[in-house]
Amino acid sequence: MTAVLAGKIIWAIGAVGWFIIRLPHDRRSRRTPRVLRTGGAREIAIILASLSGLGIIPAIYLFTGQPAFASYAPYAAQIVIGGILFATALWLFIRTHADLGRNWSVTLEVRDQHNLVTNGVYNRVRHPMYAAFWLWAVAQVFLLPNWVAGFSGIVGFGTLFFMRVAHEEQMMIDAFGDEYRSYMQRTARVLPGIY
Repeated sequence: MTAVLAGKIIWAIGAVGWFIIRLPHDRRSRRTPRVLRTGGAREIAIILASLSGLGIIPAIYLFTGQPAFASYAPYAAQIVIGGILFATALWLFIRTHADLGRNWSVTLEVRDQHNLVTNGVYNRVRHPMYAAFWLWAVAQVFLLPNWVAGFSGIVGFGTLFFMRVAHEEQMMIDAFGDEYRSYMQRTARVLPGIY
């Protein structure tokens, strides 16, 4: 098996794994009443940017090899590193969904009887699910040896992250006030001790 094929297979397994992890939480989320929802068309646009970078563009590369001009020969070690990063991202997805429980949603929402989750992976990081997506985006760079498809995750998810995180934190301040401000002071956004 070539390194290119191995990277594509690992990426595809990771994407399917993410879908399997998310599916039951998405179903439960649809049944939980919302108290506050923000975003509208802007939220849809940034979700589509992330979906394009982490899903659509890589899938086009996966099935067609396009854009071929941007492809390069990968090293086996980069595929191994990518696989480890993607596995770590999936583990973090599992943990964040388990810790959030019924508080999770795709869009920026506060749920009925919403609790501020500060335990588990949320103990040191306010946005571990975003950290998991960053890991996926970096894993994609290693797994897909194509300058466009590989880096599309960083661009797509980066767009969502930088356009959303401040709004999400303001929504949490509006919902939880000083409790969230205190939580912000003792935690990092996505990378403990750094950011």
